[in-house]
Amino acid sequence: MPLNRRTFLGTSAAAGAGVAIAGSATAPAEAHSPGNSRKRYSFTVMGTTDLHGNVFNWDYFTDREFDDKAHNDVGLAKISTLVEQIRAEKGRGNTLLIDAGDTIQGTQLSYYYAKVDPITAEQGPVHPMAQAMNAIGYDAAALGNHEFNYGIPLLRKFEEQCDFPLLGANALDARTLKPAFRPYVFRKLRTPYGRDVRVAILGLTNPGIAIWDKANVQGRMTFPGLEEQAAKWVPKLRSMGADVVIVSAHSGSSGTSSYGDQLPYVENAAGLVAEQVPGIDAILVGHAHSEIPEYFVTNKETGKQVVLSEPLKWGQRLTLFDFDLVWSAGRWTVEKVGAKVVNSNAADEDPEITKLLADEHAKVVEYVNQVIGASTVAMSTAEAPWKDEPIIDLISVVQAETVKAALAGGAYAALPVLSQASCFSRTARIPAGQITLKDAAGLYPFENTLEARLLTGAQLKDYLEYSAKYYVRTAPGAPVDTANLTNADNTPDYNYDAVYGLTYDIDIAQPVGSRIVNLAFEGRPIDPAAQFVLAVNNYRASGGGNFPHVPRAQQLWSDSDEIRNTIINWVKARGTVDPAQFASVGWRLTREGTPVF
Repeated sequence: MPLNRRTFLGTSAAAGAGVAIAGSATAPAEAHSPGNSRKRYSFTVMGTTDLHGNVFNWDYFTDREFDDKAHNDVGLAKISTLVEQIRAEKGRGNTLLIDAGDTIQGTQLSYYYAKVDPITAEQGPVHPMAQAMNAIGYDAAALGNHEFNYGIPLLRKFEEQCDFPLLGANALDARTLKPAFRPYVFRKLRTPYGRDVRVAILGLTNPGIAIWDKANVQGRMTFPGLEEQAAKWVPKLRSMGADVVIVSAHSGSSGTSSYGDQLPYVENAAGLVAEQVPGIDAILVGHAHSEIPEYFVTNKETGKQVVLSEPLKWGQRLTLFDFDLVWSAGRWTVEKVGAKVVNSNAADEDPEITKLLADEHAKVVEYVNQVIGASTVAMSTAEAPWKDEPIIDLISVVQAETVKAALAGGAYAALPVLSQASCFSRTARIPAGQITLKDAAGLYPFENTLEARLLTGAQLKDYLEYSAKYYVRTAPGAPVDTANLTNADNTPDYNYDAVYGLTYDIDIAQPVGSRIVNLAFEGRPIDPAAQFVLAVNNYRASGGGNFPHVPRAQQLWSDSDEIRNTIINWVKARGTVDPAQFASVGWRLTREGTPVF
């Protein structure tokens, strides 16, 4: 087993066995009130979430150091420096480090070791995220939904390579309904009083996995709600002697869901867990890609305040939960707990981590800089959220042509093929001249695959009406500020779809549900009863975003390869990308018939 910076006095047993792993003994953090002889002890739990394959402060899609408008930095190398600073300040034995999931998907670094040089190969490499997290010394990590993107065998191999447990109390074996992963782990922190603090860490993941990665998990695993499973496990942990219970939850805090009534569970349930399940002291929140330094929720049963914190994604922030405990009635009791986040842009990259993974980084940089073709003009997604841009049409034409070829000669070959596409990143671009693999990968950063579904004209109108809720209602004549025009009702860019092959206007002066006008196919109003084939990604087809009709529509064909690879191969086959051959203005924003742009 690779060496960790953190030394444990014991080892964990199999899933659910509850064998404690003891923390290292170092100088403890103490807090004595003047004139108060009661035993007190303080410790800190550090937390990350949604690392998404980021080790270096590097953007593989632009092939340069990561930067954004807020000058955030990313990556475990910077987190490592912060972690060591906190350990030095608090005492190594008085800290724990946990993560709330979505670890092995998101960058070309993580993709490379899943698909190009996979860790599952015989004598395959150790995943860079496992190497980095092992070296930093994580105590536990919850499973995120994106852990399942590459299939269960790769996830199991990653689990095997980690020196810390992957936790998922609500990831159950579909046959036995027993935990498929460890539900929890215990850590012991030594105090100067001969009375260890027993910290239980419960991991919860997202029920949406059953929808989003249906192809990988159906019939193999099931994912009940977080509140239900927390209510089952937290009392057990307390009965097993837990002085402190921390939940690491790959679930946002808002109580909302993107999958509507497709599941009886809430997607973003961390706040509900705090409110409904007594016995929890703190929750590390993930999944929502939000920054929540400190948020208190009152438990309905006990009236106790539970602290929640969500550090910003990709290693941009590190959460610190600071616990103050007092010895009372023969046990340690949490007297106070607070939370804050630390910005990683204030830290240098840890040279130990960058050196450890320098070879892997170099391989991936070489890989993404392969030239795959050329473009006659430059294309960008900068205005794609509110204009029909050629770069999004590129996604759609590749999907439509792929589906047409797949259906050729079959029963549905004569039906028109339409295609949905979203703007996944507002910074994606295809340059004029040479196109590299990173250009195409930046256009489609997710590992989605392609399907063909059968829809009617009426269903397509419903689909577009639902998509159009993305826009803020704006009265005729009112000023239009593109910075505030989109993402209405917290709809992310990836949940706004344009449909290629139709023409239509979106009247943003109208209420949601009444915005699609002049909907036509080949110049004529669409026939509500006519049948169409929709080329659609598997996330949307399986219910992601809660779009109507598609999840229950007949599947005519599906592909196992990523859409990103399909785009790359399409560009390679043609050599030159010329938007004049495929791009058109199929949709536009209007107000009472007047174009917005």
